[in-house]
Amino acid sequence: MKNDVWPMVHAERAALIDDLSHLDGERWEEPSLCDGWTVHDVVAHLVDTARTTRLGFVLRLAQARFDFDRQNTQGVERERGASPQETLERFRQVASRTSTPPASLDSRLVEEVVHGEDIRRPLGIVHAYPLEAVVRSLRYQARTPASFGGAKELTARFRFTATDADLSVGDGPEVSGTALSLLLAMSGRRAASNDLSGPGAPTLATT
Repeated sequence: MKNDVWPMVHAERAALIDDLSHLDGERWEEPSLCDGWTVHDVVAHLVDTARTTRLGFVLRLAQARFDFDRQNTQGVERERGASPQETLERFRQVASRTSTPPASLDSRLVEEVVHGEDIRRPLGIVHAYPLEAVVRSLRYQARTPASFGGAKELTARFRFTATDADLSVGDGPEVSGTALSLLLAMSGRRAASNDLSGPGAPTLATT
């Protein structure tokens, strides 16, 4: 297990908690970059995934009839507090946990970076993610099938080149941008499309 991931995960949780602690209550109901979820919902999801153990994931997936979307919805309902302050306090309580679903630990880093932007971008909050964390997340997405939340299939159609890191993955028309924008695009966030360039960018934006 790549235990060096946890310090980066914990740092990102702490940074997001700090950003959210200054957020007015009504802004928690802003739509996030996750379709159908508010900022409040995404934070509740982060609480749920931080609590999730390998065995707990399997049991809850079975209870959700092996429907990942249903499982995520149930997790949000379970961990969303009666107020944003209650949900934020729950997030503080789990921020240092090292439990994880049955997946590579790098998936925990993807979770914090991508969902961090799901929350921050609609709110106009800018955060300087460590480049190592973003690049590591991007590499994980590039080798992980879409059925597990990744973008391996996209790397068979496009070549993704970071403008701020020594990173280029995939085959096909080039799509270039910052590592963070590439990560978001590879994770299905269309909001990053305007940040990208290259001959493959227009096609990727409609994929």
